[in-house]
Amino acid sequence: MMEQRVITIETKLAYQEDTIAQLNEVICRQQDQIDALERLTQQLLGRVRDLSETATQSGGAFSAADERPPHY
Repeated sequence: MMEQRVITIETKLAYQEDTIAQLNEVICRQQDQIDALERLTQQLLGRVRDLSETATQSGGAFSAADERPPHY
């Protein structure tokens, strides 16, 4: 009886260790994705700032509402 309990506990422990390893892999991939998205966001913010500065320096107030849509 005691031996069966030990086997059951060891089996559950092995499954838990495997689950923890799988979850760790998922978390690492998600963190890589978050880092990539943060870099992309910073790049996009930089481009928006550059476009805003360029529009300001060119003399006119640049507004997306003033642009004609591409289908015109």
